[in-house]
Amino acid sequence: MNIVYSYFVLDIVHRGHLMMLKNAKAMAGPEGRLIVGIVSDEAVLAKKGKAPILDFSERLELANAIEFVDLVVGQQDYTPFKNVRNIVPTILMESESHDDAQIEEGRKLMDELGGKVIVLPYFQGQSSTLIKTKIAVD
Repeated sequence: MNIVYSYFVLDIVHRGHLMMLKNAKAMAGPEGRLIVGIVSDEAVLAKKGKAPILDFSERLELANAIEFVDLVVGQQDYTPFKNVRNIVPTILMESESHDDAQIEEGRKLMDELGGKVIVLPYFQGQSSTLIKTKIAVD
């Protein structure tokens, strides 16, 4: 059985998130499980210099409501590595929007754990940041 781990800030849910989650669930297969990490407010603030609009508990609840998701866990760091070490998934889903060094670090970790990294494409025009900018302009 495949266990897939994917992670998100999930501040403003959009089609790009849903496509990533749907694809991650497909990688798990019919008997597999998709576990989603939601990055903590503190980790987002440290990485991006701004806290999410929706607080951590709201983002956890939103992730739990998405049909493709089997389990939601908190992720205290911006990178997924602590959760991956604890969960030991067979697949770590990454996005090509993440930096190459982080993806490579994930590959090394998954090699150690006997799993693999699958990098999904970034869906152009699907971005919480773009949505926030559009709201601010309108």
